[in-house]
Amino acid sequence: MKANKPSLILFFLALLCTIVFDWTEQGFLAIYSKAIILPAIFIYFLISSEFKIRKIEGVIFLFCFIGQVFDLMDVEVSEIGGVISFLLVYLLIVVLFIREHEKVKLTKKDILPVSIVIIFIVYLLVSVLTMQFDNMKKFSFLYTFYGIVLSVLSYFSFVSYITKGTHIALLMSLMAISYIFSDIFYIFNQYFAYSIVLVLIRDITQILAYFFMVEYFLEKARIQKKNLYNN
Repeated sequence: MKANKPSLILFFLALLCTIVFDWTEQGFLAIYSKAIILPAIFIYFLISSEFKIRKIEGVIFLFCFIGQVFDLMDVEVSEIGGVISFLLVYLLIVVLFIREHEKVKLTKKDILPVSIVIIFIVYLLVSVLTMQFDNMKKFSFLYTFYGIVLSVLSYFSFVSYITKGTHIALLMSLMAISYIFSDIFYIFNQYFAYSIVLVLIRDITQILAYFFMVEYFLEKARIQKKNLYNN
């Protein structure tokens, strides 16, 4: 067994336990299983990358940890603390996209699908932001900026996949989709009456977002290493 496999198995085992405990409404046990998620996937990343982690990736993991702690604490400031933490995560990922990926070059055949993507992202952003509840009213600018940053991240991901169709672009898109659904269903959980289905979708997509993010980091490192070797 490869050295990175036990941590990956632990990650998916924690995901399975989270699903079971959410479904059976064992909130206390679900908290423990969720607490394992990030350490497990972080260890998997470290071993897979041969313990090479860049500063920006380290800071992204740090704010993911902080955001997860706020989520698990579930105290008065948890929601805003989580929003700020993941806002910083999204900003840093966008910085990575801008700095380390080639500029997207659209052809005529790309105009229609890219237009559909833009309309879809804008529609989601406007629809979610119009679902006003107490914290969104008090921190409307923060939530609006959060939505815009996530929309920009999604735009880069989807357009990269449409124009290039590479494996790394697919991972970017899956990561963006997971973060989008995680945040949308988090808001649904605040806006609508309690539903176990909404809770399950929120938790599963959030956990999968971490997995796709780590796979994106690893794939990017493999591509950079390959390019360096070829040169």
